[in-house]
Amino acid sequence: MVRGRTAGRRPLTAPRPNIPTGGPALRDWIARRLDPLDAAGSVGGADQIPAAVLVALVERPAGLSVILTRRSEALRRHTGQVALPGGRCEAGETAWAAALREAHEEIGLEPALVDVVGQSTPYLTITDFVVTPVVGFVAQGYEPRPNPDEVAEVFETPFGFLMDPASYEQREVTAADGAVRRYYAATWEDQTIWGATAAMLRALHARLYGPPLV
Repeated sequence: MVRGRTAGRRPLTAPRPNIPTGGPALRDWIARRLDPLDAAGSVGGADQIPAAVLVALVERPAGLSVILTRRSEALRRHTGQVALPGGRCEAGETAWAAALREAHEEIGLEPALVDVVGQSTPYLTITDFVVTPVVGFVAQGYEPRPNPDEVAEVFETPFGFLMDPASYEQREVTAADGAVRRYYAATWEDQTIWGATAAMLRALHARLYGPPLV
């Protein structure tokens, strides 16, 4: 059972002073606050599995947005959940290469359309995946082509909403063994972003705007 109220649509954070709002200046500002692409992207030991996701940023007239997916109901794990495009790294594959490959396989995003600018903080899941978020800007003209075996829907959510701490609330779930687990969730329109995806987006906020959120 999940406890806690459902978040509604919240106003976006007001523009922060001295932070670019778009164009090359914003790309440079974000890139300077990320790890370089050759960073190891690992937070754990030899038994953990490397993976990567793509934080794909699209410049729209109203501002930046982030490409998200809703996973297919046919998948064995995390069915129907909102996610960033991504998956497990192949042997010898870098995090950024894996993120681009998976985005191409899942939503038809050609790697040549993505300007990758850096890596955010790796995230360790409870299933021992070490997931590296790779941040990239998507060129105009991209049209999603979701793979129906993996993706039920592709949609965009404003970057300002995802980077606003007020968009998130802490919820609780009681597992079958009685243990209570807490997680963050944000709801944009009819989509709920939670779990590892919400955690990685909150960590990206910390990289860009300030200290880690509690």
